[in-house]
Amino acid sequence: MSGEPPRRVVVTAPPARRRRRTTITSEIDAQTQLGEVYVRSLVRAQLRLALVVCGVLAVTVGLLPVLFVVVPALGDVRVLGVTLPWVVLGACCYPVLIGLAAWYVRRAERNERAFVELLGAHQAPGRQP
Repeated sequence: MSGEPPRRVVVTAPPARRRRRTTITSEIDAQTQLGEVYVRSLVRAQLRLALVVCGVLAVTVGLLPVLFVVVPALGDVRVLGVTLPWVVLGACCYPVLIGLAAWYVRRAERNERAFVELLGAHQAPGRQP
């Protein structure tokens, strides 16, 4: 012992591996099977909505020409000097189209809001989607 202070030895352990908490958004970003299930559910809901709107459009507007062929007497009816088929197809269809479009947009946004809320409900505490 020559008067030197004893050497200090630092002992370290390997870093503790903390389990990373996964979120739905990370599952979607990583394109895992769970993330695909969530995205597929949103796509399915939007597709179902689009098919309903197309079906309603086909029944309401798409069958009007068939109605005028099946009941030819409707072609002779005049409204303000214009035949009924022209009035119905030229003026009455647009409010139906605008109404369906507005309804579709509201429902599609509601589907997306529900999806975002689902993501937010399953987030890790303290994290925002």
